[in-house]
Amino acid sequence: MLLIEKSWWAIFIVLLACGKGNGGTDVVDLAKPVFVAATITNGAEDVAAGEQTIVLTYDQNVTLPNAAGITLNGETVGKASAAFKELRVVVDLQRATSYTLIVPANSIKGPGGLGADEVQLSFRTRGTIDTEIATALVTQNPSAQAKNVYDFLRSSFGEKVLSGAMANVNWNTHEAEWVHQHTGKYPALNCFDFIHLYASPVNWIDYSNTQIVENWWNAGGVVAAMWHWNVPKSSGNLDYAFYTQETNFDVSQAIINGTAENAIIQADLEKIADYLLLLKAKNIPVIWRPLHEAAGKWFWWGAKGADSYRALWRLMFNTFKEKGLNNLIWVWTSETEDEAWYPGDEYVDIIGCDLYNKTTATDVIAVFDNIRETYPNKILALSEFGNAAALQAQWSGGATWSWVMPWYDYERTASTTGSAFQQQTHQHADIAYWKAMLASDKVITRDEVPNLK
Repeated sequence: MLLIEKSWWAIFIVLLACGKGNGGTDVVDLAKPVFVAATITNGAEDVAAGEQTIVLTYDQNVTLPNAAGITLNGETVGKASAAFKELRVVVDLQRATSYTLIVPANSIKGPGGLGADEVQLSFRTRGTIDTEIATALVTQNPSAQAKNVYDFLRSSFGEKVLSGAMANVNWNTHEAEWVHQHTGKYPALNCFDFIHLYASPVNWIDYSNTQIVENWWNAGGVVAAMWHWNVPKSSGNLDYAFYTQETNFDVSQAIINGTAENAIIQADLEKIADYLLLLKAKNIPVIWRPLHEAAGKWFWWGAKGADSYRALWRLMFNTFKEKGLNNLIWVWTSETEDEAWYPGDEYVDIIGCDLYNKTTATDVIAVFDNIRETYPNKILALSEFGNAAALQAQWSGGATWSWVMPWYDYERTASTTGSAFQQQTHQHADIAYWKAMLASDKVITRDEVPNLK
């Protein structure tokens, strides 16, 4: 019996050494790990900037006893870990830069304790597209002030970014006041909304009272405006809506002369043009962003597709032209991959983009690069955002927006008095976010805007 037991132990040890114990599952692999592939290939020249996790895959499970030897352009990488067959290296990449990642020999170990050979990955991040931003506005004979604002945005693009605030619902500067309350600085831009055009003028909203806009402009601020265009929910209905699911208003009929929908559209365009003319009379230029987020189709103006949408945009543009509105800078909002919805270069000055819940700079930079490549001759703006990556990380990765504007938090800034206004939390960008943003020398506040009059 003793002889038999010794024989079985010998067989077990041989099987263990061969890695065939436990029903054929590898127990110990005495071969060194072999590098198989990486998420960034050696020699790549179009790598996105920003924070990246480079994953290197090996042919067996690996460990990383000491990450100190892993370098990127000679500097030790701060974050690296190994699990299963993957080495994950976290790096922060700058735009238009060449890099070499080195994983030294023997820094990666296999189950048997043997070290892998050295791995070197050389690559380059994509650079700025070298194209000329359009010098002239699409509006014929633009006002001197509109030209001044556009020239300022054009000269700043890629060098500086304007901070912006959105009115709480419609016709105020509450969000800008909230930022000033907690940081001591005003954003450079304030955006208003003609959302209640159908009701104005009434005691609670009267767009003919332009004092709040005049005050902002005269204090040195840049003026922007948008339009959540409310239409009747149904024929003869006195309730209004702008969401597709809340109205049966048909934009494909609205662009046809003689239809009931067209009569509503034409009346609204006349009415809002008259309000914008009041600002023209005060020599106030407006960064004008209508009909936004159309490709999402959640607003009625996008519900029937790109052809109807483009026709509506051009109808608005030509109506305003006939009314003599020359104080507008036209902003079209891209959802990315939506070129079919683009009204055309002759109708658009600036491309906006609305982003929410893009918490990593890499994701934001990818969106910026996509739009930049599609519209290389246009200024780009982060026209709305909420819960987004830190602006510094976006900027360092190449997302050099012309201006950035968090959306409003109704509860926080519905009133400028009371306890809610004193709090520093926010649904889309809290005061900690604002303070970090305003600390950057790339960010322009209202006091830093030059005289644009």
